[in-house]
Amino acid sequence: MARVTQVTERSLPLLPAKARPSVLATCFLRGAIAAGLGLGALAVLVMVLWISSPYPDSGPGGALRTAASLWLLAHGAQLVRPETLTGAPAPVGLVPLLLVALPGWLAHRAARDVLMPDEDEDCEDEPAGPLPSGWAVFGAVTCGYLVIAAATVLYAAAGPLPAEPLGAALRLPLTVALATAAGVWTAHGRPLGPLPERVPARVRDALLDVRTSAAARAAGAAVAVLLGGGALLAGAGLAWHIGIAEDAFLRLAEDWSGRLAVLLLALALVPNAAVWGAAYGLGPGFAVGTGAVAGPLGVTGTPALPHFPLLAAVPAGEHGSWWNWAAAGVPIAAGLVLARFTARAAVAEGWGRRETARAALLGAVLCGCALAGLAAVAGGPLGTGTLAALGPVWWRTGGAALLWAAVVGVPTAVGLRAWRLRAAAPRRPLRARAAGLFSWRPRRGRAAVAAGSGPAPVPVGAGGPADEEAYDFLPVGGGGLWHEDGAREARWAALKEASGGLMADIPAAGAEFVPRRPAPDPAPQTLEGSPAPVPQSGPAPASVPEGRPAPEPGAHPDAVRDPEPHAGPGPGSASESGPHRDAGPDSAPYKGPASESGPHREAEPGAEPHPGSAPRSEPRPDAGPE
Repeated sequence: MARVTQVTERSLPLLPAKARPSVLATCFLRGAIAAGLGLGALAVLVMVLWISSPYPDSGPGGALRTAASLWLLAHGAQLVRPETLTGAPAPVGLVPLLLVALPGWLAHRAARDVLMPDEDEDCEDEPAGPLPSGWAVFGAVTCGYLVIAAATVLYAAAGPLPAEPLGAALRLPLTVALATAAGVWTAHGRPLGPLPERVPARVRDALLDVRTSAAARAAGAAVAVLLGGGALLAGAGLAWHIGIAEDAFLRLAEDWSGRLAVLLLALALVPNAAVWGAAYGLGPGFAVGTGAVAGPLGVTGTPALPHFPLLAAVPAGEHGSWWNWAAAGVPIAAGLVLARFTARAAVAEGWGRRETARAALLGAVLCGCALAGLAAVAGGPLGTGTLAALGPVWWRTGGAALLWAAVVGVPTAVGLRAWRLRAAAPRRPLRARAAGLFSWRPRRGRAAVAAGSGPAPVPVGAGGPADEEAYDFLPVGGGGLWHEDGAREARWAALKEASGGLMADIPAAGAEFVPRRPAPDPAPQTLEGSPAPVPQSGPAPASVPEGRPAPEPGAHPDAVRDPEPHAGPGPGSASESGPHRDAGPDSAPYKGPASESGPHREAEPGAEPHPGSAPRSEPRPDAGPE
């Protein structure tokens, strides 16, 4: 009893109710720490650049407020530059996407570690309590993170780049909530269900369907190809205009600390350049100022771009050349990748053509939605007037991605599925496939169809089974033509040729069918080389078919004369249908009609009358025919 009590106490380490607020406080603290780590990392970087700068514009307070503004910009908040040449505030909304990775990863890690604690963090003396629910962790971590974010907004308001209050109130909580929800989902093993009951049944079935998951994977692969191709196009453009990029890099900063800052900003904008390149390859291009668009067909309008090294990759010229049009290979490659992933899932799941086309079309829709979202966050204003529009237009980019993926991916997925199924199926020999192709053609020199019996039936192709297409040429409504003698003989001749001579000839019309008998064992050879007499193994046939003459004696090659004929007539008799003959010393015994499987010998004089009697004795070697 004591042992059972001890096991129960160890196996149920329940956390008391009063300790539940401490768990939520821990989650709240983790969210605040995650926000502080991101803010501190940017503050250290900005302070290093400020200290290394020979001519700083402001004191350490200004540098810290600049770091706070950059941290808010990393969450999608739009900044405002109040000091301009015109005196009007200028917005700064172009968010470096690589900078977003730092706060997003920290918020994700904070929510995940609460539900997946490390073994080293648990104390050996104090038992670990039950894990809190996902919703509680989500709310506590998000609240702790947003408290630090609100304080940062207030602190950066007195700096050179304050955040717009309305934009910060909308975008910053959305970014934190998405990252925290991803952390909770990861801690639970990234499940795909079950969904809440308030979600409609049709929506739940559609989201949890195999086709949906396959389409999502195909769309993800297509988006990755588009982004990779866009980065390749941006790198090629930058290499083509390397002189312009070098001149802009040297003019922006004269000391190494300023050049390092420009280099770090350019690296943070590399994902943006990949999205811009993908939009360029898709066709709509991207805006390079108000009323100016750069696309593969050329640049329309008057571009208004600041002097920045990464922007040197933007093509110049009113008309695009052949290498500009070659950018269309990026969306084609993305469509082919989407088709490949869809076809592989279709073969694995056993889908038909319609299901494969639907999955590919769903993948194209998801690909278009993903590109539209990336295009929306990759651009933004850098000022007023001509700099108010920079980057791709989200609805044009998403629509072009959907169109390219649907046009290239859907038919290619259906064709690739058919090719994979054909390659996996066993292949027939070449002779059989050729015979199946030409089986509808009537062969000359074969058995002709009887006059007036209608069109000749289609023979079966040699070397393979009958094709279903051959029966499409049979006459409709003439049921008697199939059973006429001419058609039957033609079919039998075609089947005999297809079997390679293994089938016998068709029996004549009106003849009685005689079944085959098994062939007798080969007769033993005598010393002189002649076959020995075979013992009677069964009764003679009862009768000879009517209309068929009895064979003459000696007609069959296996019929031989008895080496020792008896002198007088014996009790044996010929077959019932043949004439009776007297056996004499100079006459050979009568041989009955030969069956299909071999000759049949009649009973000889002196032999036992019953066929089941003992076999006859072997002839003497010195005996010969008289």
